Amino acid sequence: MSNAYRFCPSCGTGLEPIEQLEDGGLKTRLRCPACQWTHWNNPTPVLAAIVECADREGQLLLARNAAWTHRMFALITGFMEAGETPEDGITREVAEETALEALSVKLVGVYDFQRMNQVIIAYHVLARGDIRLSPELAEYKLFRAEEVVCWPAGTGYALAEWLRGRGHEPRFMDLPRRS
Repeated sequence: MSNAYRFCPSCGTGLEPIEQLEDGGLKTRLRCPACQWTHWNNPTPVLAAIVECADREGQLLLARNAAWTHRMFALITGFMEAGETPEDGITREVAEETALEALSVKLVGVYDFQRMNQVIIAYHVLARGDIRLSPELAEYKLFRAEEVVCWPAGTGYALAEWLRGRGHEPRFMDLPRRS
């Protein structure tokens, strides 16, 4: 159960794990004992782009987030804004983070990422233009599809599925186990 909420945003009372009957049976959620407010803790939709550079021989653009201490390169990702479609959102994210213009946007799939309580909506974005990174990103690299190594989680599964659809058997990196 998420610890993101400790107090009721409605009345300020401390939230408690309270079991209650819901459509699917008994469910324990953080609830307010005073006003009955419930923290549903639903997954957050996250958009991801497999960016293929049309004007760079179809190479894939992977980027490193400026907040990451390790040198891992990943897909362009971001959150949807209220009132936009997922397709509009990923087009906006690609433009904001890389300055590239999306020529086409095609859904790859939807992926579970429970560790972050997210649902990833992944797209293949064919793009063009001069790459200029936003301050969110520290650096980027361009890869041929056969060079990419996928990470065994979230957006890595989206990239693997996209690679398979283009006749490339994906390779996955080994990640150290968490203790």
